[in-house]
Amino acid sequence: MKVKKAEFELSAPTLADCPLEGVPEFAFIGRSNVGKSSLLNALTNQKGLAKVSATPGHTKLINYFMINDSWRLVDLPGYGYAKVARDQRAKFSVSVAEFIAGRASLRQVFVLIDSRHEPQQLDMEFVYWLAGREIPFVLVFTKTDKVKATALRSNIDAFLTAMSTWCPFTPRVFATSSEDRDGLPELLGFIASEVAAI
Repeated sequence: MKVKKAEFELSAPTLADCPLEGVPEFAFIGRSNVGKSSLLNALTNQKGLAKVSATPGHTKLINYFMINDSWRLVDLPGYGYAKVARDQRAKFSVSVAEFIAGRASLRQVFVLIDSRHEPQQLDMEFVYWLAGREIPFVLVFTKTDKVKATALRSNIDAFLTAMSTWCPFTPRVFATSSEDRDGLPELLGFIASEVAAI
């Protein structure tokens, strides 16, 4: 798949404010500073589509982008940034949970994980939450250009092994780099197959 057209649609604070359903949607989420905005910009070949900030926790709304007039990319607020006020963190969590659990047109949740680290509790808890609600999800390991191949494989294997104690299936895994574009064609190809299957 080639992204020929990518347009910002709207930002929604809650599920009720989201646009009318009708096309398949693919949501991206991860811990703050995981490289989500950079990945979305690289996927769409538009440097300024998703705002890249040096301050973790920058995304605070559910941001919608229409891609190729046929599907939506949804940029969700990151989780686990401690410097955001506690009541705001709770509000973000509720809005994200309501969106993921209640959005009928949501096809997949792409959980972004920093490939440089061993399994982190916040990531594991979020994936556990998804699996417990039988919500389709994919694991996307980011920043692979910043880690050696052996460490990358070790961190991915460790995450999948930890998951295997409570998850009845092995999710699809992509290893990506926004810098050298590794894994991006495969990621877009997966989305294309999901769109075609509808």
